[in-house]
Parts: sequence; C-alpha cells; structure tokens
Amino acid sequence: MSKTPASKSAAPKASGKAAKPAAADPEATLAADHPDTTVATLDAPVRRATPTSTNSNPAVKPDPKLASAWKNKSGAELTDAEVMAMPDTEYMNDKQVEFFRAKLTQLKEDILSNAGETTEHLREDTSIVPDPADRATIEEEHALELRTRDRERKLLKKIMQSLGRLDSGEYGYCDETGEPIGLGRLIARPTATLSLEAQQRRELKQKMFGD
Repeated sequence: MSKTPASKSAAPKASGKAAKPAAADPEATLAADHPDTTVATLDAPVRRATPTSTNSNPAVKPDPKLASAWKNKSGAELTDAEVMAMPDTEYMNDKQVEFFRAKLTQLKEDILSNAGETTEHLREDTSIVPDPADRATIEEEHALELRTRDRERKLLKKIMQSLGRLDSGEYGYCDETGEPIGLGRLIARPTATLSLEAQQRRELKQKMFGD
C-alpha cells in the first residue's frame, strides 16, 4: 500500500481547555503494533482497492513451502507464518476468513474462561484470613483482577463486532478508507478496524483537537 506524505497542519488556537486524552485501547496487552510509519494526510478519500501487498514486509520473499502450505490445510489449521506467506491475490479468501474466525473465537473463549476464574476468586471469604496484611493483599489482588476483566470486557465487545464483520464480508478492510488493513496488522491485532495509516491519522487528530 502506498503512503502519502504527512500534511502540515496549523496548530489549534488555545481555548483554555486541555485536549481530552485518547481513551486507553483495551487491545494494548494483546500485541505490539508494527513500527511507526509516516503519518498520512488527515483526510484520505474513501475507497476500496486491491492491495499491492498485504505482507508487512513485501521486500522479503516468502518461503515457497509456506507459500503453498495453505492449499492443503483448512483455514483453522494454518499458522500465522503460513497465512502471511499467502499470495496477495488471496487476501480475505475463504481460508483466511476461517483462520481469523478461529483466532477471534479462541480469544473470546479465553476471555470468558478468565471471567469465570475471577468469579471463583471473588467468592473467597477474606474475612477468615487472620492477618490484616494478608487480607489487604488479597483484596488488592481482587481489585487488580477486576480492572483486568473490565479491559477484557471491552475487548470482548470488539471481538463480537469483528465476528460480525467476518459474516458481512467487511472484515480486513479499513472503516475509513475501504483499503485492506493488511495481514500483519490483523494477526497482531485481530479486532483492528483501521489501517495503520488511518489509525495514525486518528491519533494525530486526537492529540491536536481532543475527542
């Protein structure tokens, strides 16, 4: 995918109010995003284009064995490397859709399992712990666990939306531009709805003007 140079934007006039910080992304703990690239223009035209490359590093030629492995496996059996080695012309084909559906479903099951474990932990009666220091430690662990589950609850909502996008055929394409998000970004962040460039534009706007 080609990148357009960053546009120069005039600094906003001070209004006496601090810019509202961007909300924390509940996906941050899943995987780190790819290295930063040049920020594209703030207002890109909406379009859906055939990707020039959906691989995060198109200069590297995939292993021929990996490139053909997908032909003899179901989508759910494919590894991340095998999906990344698939030809660009196969972007979001049936096997890739099946691959990401399995990945999202596994994430959903992991979150639901964690929620069940938290429920069991919270049922523990801390009042029977005689040492006040130990009791305080347990209560702090419970509070931390609840905060983690709250982040996962928000992520679960995104997972369900992504599964719906798979059903509708919208998965894998940027909400703002209609262009392919790219396999590398989707594998690192399966619930992504914006391309890396569109995400950078949104973050830039949030820094400049707030929400």
